[in-house]
Formats: sequence, C-alpha cells, structure tokens
Amino acid sequence: MPITSTKRAYVAGKYALELDSIEAGWVNSVEGGNASSDVVIEKLGPDHLQKKHIAGVKYEDITVNCGTGMSKGFYTWIKDSFDHKYSRKNGAVISCDYNYKEHSRLTFTNALITEIGFPALDAASKDAAKMTIKVSPEYTRMTTATDGPSVAGGKYKSDQSIQKKWLPSNFRLKIDGLDCTRVNKIEAITVKQKVIEHAVGESRDYEKEPAHLEIPNLVITLAESHAKEIYTWHEDFVIKGNNGDDKEKGGTLEYLAPNLSDVLFTITFDHLGIFKLTPEKVEAGSENIRRVKAEMYCEDMKFEYKASWA
Repeated sequence: MPITSTKRAYVAGKYALELDSIEAGWVNSVEGGNASSDVVIEKLGPDHLQKKHIAGVKYEDITVNCGTGMSKGFYTWIKDSFDHKYSRKNGAVISCDYNYKEHSRLTFTNALITEIGFPALDAASKDAAKMTIKVSPEYTRMTTATDGPSVAGGKYKSDQSIQKKWLPSNFRLKIDGLDCTRVNKIEAITVKQKVIEHAVGESRDYEKEPAHLEIPNLVITLAESHAKEIYTWHEDFVIKGNNGDDKEKGGTLEYLAPNLSDVLFTITFDHLGIFKLTPEKVEAGSENIRRVKAEMYCEDMKFEYKASWA
C-alpha cells in the first residue's frame, strides 16, 4: 500500500534579501548559489576502466533582479564595487510563501559583486525597470523550514511600493559639449568584476579574490537633426585623430523618478571617447524620424544613489 503524506507542496511567492543580518528588501527574482564540482577522469588502467572522482566544491554566482526598493546597505555595496573597494558581504536569500511565511533560506558567505547590470533605456517604454546584480560567494548553505516565521512587516513590507517607481523611459543624459536632449535610447550598461579563484589546501572550498573592473561602452541613439555636435566630435576624434585625453569627455546619466525631478541613481562617466557613429537604416518614403547611433568607450564609471529614500 503506498504511503501518502499530508504535507502540502508550496510555491515561492516572495524573495527577501538579507545582508550582514540586516534586511535589504524584496527582490523580483533570484537564481544560482548551487554547489557543484568538476569531475576528474583518470588515465585508463589495466582493468580498462576510467576511474572518476570529483575535485573541490564550487558555488554558482547568485543572480538577483530588483528595482529601487532596496536598503542603503545594498546600494552602498554597489557603490563600493564602482569605487574599487571590493567589500564582501555575508547574507541570505529568503524564500517565502504569499503569506510571508519563510520556507527556505540560502545563506552565502564572503560574497563579492561580480556584475552590476542597469537596464536599457527607451523613452517609449512603459515597463518597470530592474537592475541585475550577480554576487560570487565562497560558499553557500541551504536550509528549509516548515511553517517558518513570518518576515512580513517592517522595511520588507513597506518597500514593495517603491519597487514600481523606476521606469526605463525616465532618464537624463549629459555629456560635456553635446546636446543630449533628443537621446531616446541608451543600451544596457553592465559593469563586470573579474574574480580569481584560489584553492585552499585544507578546505574543499575556494577563496575568491577581486581582480579588476571591466567598464562597458556607452551606446546612445538620438535624432540626427540634433546630432551636429556629435558629428563634429566624431570627425575630430576619429577621422582627424585628435583623440588625446584632452579631447575625451565626461558625463552623467540620471535615472529619474516618475515626476522627472527626483534622481534615483546617477552614473558618472569619466574619459568618454567616441569611436563609431552609425545612421540608422531608413526606408525611402518612410515617415520615421531619422536617428543615429553613437558608441563611446569609457575608462571609469561611478555610482551614486539618493540616500533619502534608500
């Protein structure tokens, strides 16, 4: 006779994040953090069998997708990465049901941020904007709970409304000497942190050390009718070869609240240099606005957040 269980299955309705035992807010989605190992295949032996065994334990990066309703400590961690401080965090991802009851917890230790992704911006978009953060832990542990404690209330509950404040259509770009008022699209900006794994003899886990930041290009699209300054810069910088440090530019990208006056985040660009300028394809007889795409390298970026709401 089959054995039946009265224990019901559950779905993960909410995900909360903790950093250093402090509530950091709700996130939209989370994945990764699982343990795995490489399989080592030995040379063929006299028994004609290939012996196999596993090496040290590795842990996947944890990918978190979130909006603006996170804690000050969360955004400070991001800022530290931009500032080359490489701070480490211990924390946990808490899975809850729709009644805010905890049913599992993924704890992570000595995590470094390895990727910070800001969404593509489009003046015509109506969707909510989300950022993607990847962290690389030295090790993780999963625990489960039956009818666990409620994590409702406090900062976790109140910050859910803040998550909807950020739209990819609300932004303001400024670049020295250029008219950016007609920029309608900015491609996604993803800053990556290179991490080196260091095997430890007495431990099966790996220590992880930061190496360097990989700074992405800035790619914008704007109406060709307002691109005169960009064409002039491109001709001087690329064609004429006047591309020294004194010809590079600085700039800022502000992510705005729906009222278009409050600044949620600011990215500052240092040493921008244009290297490609491409008019968009337009069919003959089309009534679409003719636009041009400008691609610029960037040597360094800085991140700021508005402390009054974080």
